Amino acid sequence: MANRPTHRRAFLQQTTLVLTGAACFSADFVRAEEKSAMLRVGMMTDMHYADKNPAGTRYYRETLAKLADASENLADAKLDFLVELGDFIDAADSVETERRYLKTIAKPFAEICDDRHYVLGNHCVDTLTKAEFLGGVGQEKSYYSSDRGEMHFVVLDACFKSDGTPYGRKNFVWTDANIPPEELEWLKSDLQGTKKKTIIFAHQRLDNEGNHAVKNSPAVRKILQEAGNVWAVFQGHSHANDYREVAGIHYCTMRAMVEKSGLANSGFALLEIDPHGTLKINGFRDQADYQWS
Repeated sequence: MANRPTHRRAFLQQTTLVLTGAACFSADFVRAEEKSAMLRVGMMTDMHYADKNPAGTRYYRETLAKLADASENLADAKLDFLVELGDFIDAADSVETERRYLKTIAKPFAEICDDRHYVLGNHCVDTLTKAEFLGGVGQEKSYYSSDRGEMHFVVLDACFKSDGTPYGRKNFVWTDANIPPEELEWLKSDLQGTKKKTIIFAHQRLDNEGNHAVKNSPAVRKILQEAGNVWAVFQGHSHANDYREVAGIHYCTMRAMVEKSGLANSGFALLEIDPHGTLKINGFRDQADYQWS
């Protein structure tokens, strides 16, 4: 395929070297070793799919082609699971139209990996309710946790108004994003209940304050820091690559897929997790690469 990203080639070359070096071990040993240690997670965010004309730097219809490109590039990775970090769809003028947007983008996304996780973004529930969006993608809850091998993963939902009312049907202002007391208590208890290294997935930013941040992000960070087992937070919402470390926790803001025209201006990633050593983000197209030990 034309314009294939160079770091994809590097990933395949590295994989070849690993397999060559492991040739002296039995196939069963290699498979068991990979299963117990390395996890591979596909990540993308702010896809904003909609069947409507571009607005500013957002090219809504092109998300389908960009998603097809992501699917092709992640096909060889043997993903353990796939995460969409919010704003899967863009706002529509009717529930019927919004359901059509969701159905259209959900099908090719589901074909990438059987195990999928959707973080709620403000645009996901601009026209739909949370129940309608979650029903459309086959996900039971908007915030929850699960274990994969030696790792613990948490999906958060900050689509609540300051008074605790959940977003839905255009009842909110996008800058009023909050994690309500009930979810904070759940998060604190969940993190205290595991000794596994933990990764958090969120839509609105947790590493700072401002329009793109969760309004009570200091309270959330306090819980993450006191838990002592949170390794990294992956988030979207502000559309550009960004990274900062706060109190020993890596906060990585991912590049939006919807921004600008053309495949070269897309963004998605393969996250490789070695629970004993490193987190490595292999960025594709305009998504930045990172590695943390």
